[in-house]
Amino acid sequence: MEKSIRVKNVSKKYKLYKNKKEQLLDVVTRKSYGQDFYALANIDFEAEKGDVVGFIGINGSGKSTLSNIIAGIVPETTGTVEVNGDAALIAVSAGLKGDLTGRENIELKCLMLGFSKKEIKNMEDDIIEFSELGEFIDQPVKSYSSGMKSRLGFAISVTVDPDILIIDEALSVGDKTFAEKSLAKMKQFKEKGKTMIFVSHSIAQVKQFCEKILWLEYGTVKDFGTVEEVMPKYEKFIRQWRKMSKAERETYKQEADKRKKKFLK
Repeated sequence: MEKSIRVKNVSKKYKLYKNKKEQLLDVVTRKSYGQDFYALANIDFEAEKGDVVGFIGINGSGKSTLSNIIAGIVPETTGTVEVNGDAALIAVSAGLKGDLTGRENIELKCLMLGFSKKEIKNMEDDIIEFSELGEFIDQPVKSYSSGMKSRLGFAISVTVDPDILIIDEALSVGDKTFAEKSLAKMKQFKEKGKTMIFVSHSIAQVKQFCEKILWLEYGTVKDFGTVEEVMPKYEKFIRQWRKMSKAERETYKQEADKRKKKFLK
């Protein structure tokens, strides 16, 4: 099968600063300030054309960071990422400009994707209709709720018909009816053989829609395989996680961070 995504030994490092002064000193002096934080550590992951892969994991596991790297929004610190085709990221307010209206954001985002003004004009009505924003389409996006931003971003991305669709918690906000309509649209993409990444805390949605699972845990790959192989293990972990006290969760995180450091050696 043809590979649509190849992620090889990818790590992403950020600097954590105590204050703005420390951040400024790190930029203007030779001495290193701040603490290194690895959101991802040596991630290996491949998706074949037509794969529908769910990214799962508790908060802070690196799901959104990896999604942004695959989409080309955030650069990796080390490693390589190969994407075979155009990728579109759908996340709440991703790529939307708050001072512009919804209509102006449609034009801007589509121009950035290489569409002509004539092509955008032809797509505009379909995008607006799918978003269900009505008269709000001519209001500044900064006045939108999270659900409205998500609907606009989703409507733009599915209408421009990318090769790879990355949905990052975009269906976790807004109303149930729109979420169901969006899932139906994603099923159409699935039938076309599009590659999709689905980031969600909804186990039910992941089980309903995905075929494979990438389980991330504090920046490392915990498991990767079919839904049938991985999801029972993840559900067992989540049941245990919910029973943990705050102290127990912190101890678990510290142990996970120790394992992450081994990946970086």
